[in-house]
Amino acid sequence: MSRFYALVLFTGLLFLTSCAELPDSYGLYQEPPSAWTIEQNNNRLLTIEALVQTGKSSAAKQQADLINLAELTAPQAAKYNLLNAQIMLSFGEAEYAIKKLAKIDAGQLETGDKIKNYQSQAFAYSLTGNLLESAKARIILDPLLTKAVERNKNQAVILENLALLPSDFAPKIQNQTADFPSWFTLAKILASRTRNPANYSSALANWRTANPQHPANIYVANMTNRPEDAGNMPKSIAILLPESGPFADAGKAIKAGFLAALNRYNSGTKPEIHFYDTEKTKSADAYRKAVEQGAKLVLGPLNKESIQSLANAVTFDVPVLALNHIPSLNKPNLYQFALSPMDDVAELTQKAASDGHKKALLLVPESEQSKRISSFFINNWQTLNGSITKSATYNPKSVDFSSTAKNLLNPDESGASPQNGQNALSPAQAAPQQQDTGALFLSAYSKEGRIINAQLQIMQNGKLPVYALPTIYSGVADPINDNALNGVIFCDMPWLFNAAYGGELSMLALNNEWRQFPNSYLRLFAMGIDAYQLASRLTTLNAEPYAGATGKLTLASGNRIKRALVCAKFVMGRPELIGFTHSPSEGQ
Repeated sequence: MSRFYALVLFTGLLFLTSCAELPDSYGLYQEPPSAWTIEQNNNRLLTIEALVQTGKSSAAKQQADLINLAELTAPQAAKYNLLNAQIMLSFGEAEYAIKKLAKIDAGQLETGDKIKNYQSQAFAYSLTGNLLESAKARIILDPLLTKAVERNKNQAVILENLALLPSDFAPKIQNQTADFPSWFTLAKILASRTRNPANYSSALANWRTANPQHPANIYVANMTNRPEDAGNMPKSIAILLPESGPFADAGKAIKAGFLAALNRYNSGTKPEIHFYDTEKTKSADAYRKAVEQGAKLVLGPLNKESIQSLANAVTFDVPVLALNHIPSLNKPNLYQFALSPMDDVAELTQKAASDGHKKALLLVPESEQSKRISSFFINNWQTLNGSITKSATYNPKSVDFSSTAKNLLNPDESGASPQNGQNALSPAQAAPQQQDTGALFLSAYSKEGRIINAQLQIMQNGKLPVYALPTIYSGVADPINDNALNGVIFCDMPWLFNAAYGGELSMLALNNEWRQFPNSYLRLFAMGIDAYQLASRLTTLNAEPYAGATGKLTLASGNRIKRALVCAKFVMGRPELIGFTHSPSEGQ
């Protein structure tokens, strides 16, 4: 408790103000103040504010007493009361300051003074021992703070205040504003970290799942986005990535994300990092050389052929975190981490099922990879007791998809074989087409997705729910062009949304680093961040899921690292988070 009050007293010295009472009849004067009087009072208030900021509280009070309160405008009166409360706080008169602060209409204050108002409220209530009201003031203050460091400190005090309240205080919390129960619950979870470590990680993960847009996710991300178990970080890491050839740019993006995470982890001793170019050295030879040079973990290779050849040639005495996934490959000490469409499809179908859909259409581009994606959709949707009523493919180079869309939406009453790129489904995979089409699963990039969605919605009068793979979103908000995607739901990695992944490794914080890459490489950059974070978590991931940049990471069968995603919906051309999914297929 003494530590808490020391923090409070230190914070409180930052803001102080004036002393005289405003008469109850304020604002009832007959003649409005002249422009000269308004300007004169503005200058006086600026003088008082300067005295407060330099700690000259007695001089500030003297100047405040000279002001004719009846001549103040409403904004000036709010400013005057704020300064008055700050002066009283500097004198230790917390109760008096609270009375003055209660008179303030915050709507009359400029943003900077709103911040001082809620800071003063928080300080005054903490001095009187009212931790709940102090926390309430800081919660209102929180969205006004623009600097990440200030917001993180403010959220830390909120949670510390609420953690000090007894657990049986919960019923009183329920009577507060909507955010209070979740703030209080989080505070108690964080406080349980040392008392009940076995349940801490799962409780925190469940809280984040239930509160994906809660502002405290910023604070939680700052706690979890760096390896806390630094003792598990290997002392030497070898990274096998291509530095030339067709995958060079992908390798550079992953490397940049990895180094961004490494450079921002300042506590403890950083691991030694050694890079090996898989275009110049065979993966097996690079692995052996890395082990000889003392590597305790190998990250990579990136492409599937290199992973398979490495697995065929080497017994993994040192663990390998491969940066791709081969479904049939299962070998001791081999972990596979990929931005796999398996996860994308599993999360998207789960989202559609949780929204109540049972039937769906499927539209994918004409390609070999799309055949695999179609299979993922059909299998996952059947697992969720859904049926794909019709499937079609489209030419992604086209500029008009209306014919394909029309054929997909309309029932084939003739019973003839599907045409125009449609894929025939077996009876077990298909259900009789009804007038209600349910939803549409779509695989498309932004360019063609905009056209497809617009044409589909015209044909369906805006009533067709579209669930798209994450390729539909470039990764950077483009409200003008993406207005054509309005209504489309997709599931993607948290890193692309500031509300889902904050802190030093957030997309916002690393703006300069990822800007050097095209948007198509953003997700690989985030993959690099998680590759670094996973280096210290491979042995604990099975018991403790990790809220990573690319998703909530868990260890599935065959040492495949599975990603749970966040889902969003395009509104006015911008993706807005609509929550986390809960995929049951951990063993895929």
